[in-house]
Amino acid sequence: MTAFSQIPLAVLTVVAAAFLVGLAATRLAIPVLTRRVLDVPNDRSSHTTPTPRGGGLGVMAGVLVGWAGGILLYPETSQATAVALLAALLLMIVSFLDDLKPRPASMRLLAQIAAVAIGLYALGHGAFRDLLPGPVDLALTGFLWLWFLNLFNFMDGIDGLAGGEGVSVGFGLGLAAVLGFAPADILPLSWSIAVAALGFLIWNWHPAKIFMGDVGSVPLGYLLGFLLIRVATAETEITAPHAGLAIALILPLYFVMDASITLIRRLLRGEKPTEAHREHVYQRAVIAGQSHGAVTARILILNALLVMLAVLAAPLLPVPALAVAVILVLVGFRILLAPERVKDPESPS
Repeated sequence: MTAFSQIPLAVLTVVAAAFLVGLAATRLAIPVLTRRVLDVPNDRSSHTTPTPRGGGLGVMAGVLVGWAGGILLYPETSQATAVALLAALLLMIVSFLDDLKPRPASMRLLAQIAAVAIGLYALGHGAFRDLLPGPVDLALTGFLWLWFLNLFNFMDGIDGLAGGEGVSVGFGLGLAAVLGFAPADILPLSWSIAVAALGFLIWNWHPAKIFMGDVGSVPLGYLLGFLLIRVATAETEITAPHAGLAIALILPLYFVMDASITLIRRLLRGEKPTEAHREHVYQRAVIAGQSHGAVTARILILNALLVMLAVLAAPLLPVPALAVAVILVLVGFRILLAPERVKDPESPS
């Protein structure tokens, strides 16, 4: 029998429920949010028509159903999972308040730091526990987790991108679990994220009828970070040492590299990291004339290649697989920015 034929029916039922709830809740939110939370374009926007923001409520409704089911199916790991879900709900509330009316950055940051601290306490370790002393592991993991949930929010800038990333990373994490490279209980959790994001993506694909908003991107980044940490420290008899860490680094690598390189470049120019801008690779690709759909589709193809690397190469050759993934993302940058170089041959890439 194949690994897929052994997936429990109860897991598939939970995943299906997460999809249906995410799809329906997002659709129901559109008319309500149109009246309450309308995103009006400005000079830094990548969209041109007013669009309701807050569709992440639908995504998180699906995720809540899926994670509740996952907790019931795998009670042995339910405590840490439940704590992470509660922390994500805290972030969802704070983020939705910010979607309704901008709140002080300090309030959002304190909530995020608290959520990360709670999550690390529940896990009892960080992503580098086999490589670094305990306090260093926790500090580094906490910093990276905090950055990841924020970069996930920063990268939610064009139609379909954040939802597509949720589908890609969630599916890849679940696939690693199916193939035995990650704990089995990660399957319903990760695939619930993937299908809830897919249900949202149906309404968010270009031209988007609704945007995710912070209410979705922040808790989604948090929960994916939680699962990535768990996979990073997974130990199996069929993988090379530190294969889990390589898998966790490869799956979200496009988002991580685009956001991180952009931030570093802006800091080197003395710009404030909190100021709105349009300098991410995906934003520059849109400015150069590509449609939201075309840019997102190219990034999703890149993500599919990263998923293949993560589950086919990283378990046996983690370091070479990670090196190839970095090169692949850099090549993806060049492809995305090709129209920009044609439009302005002297423009730096």
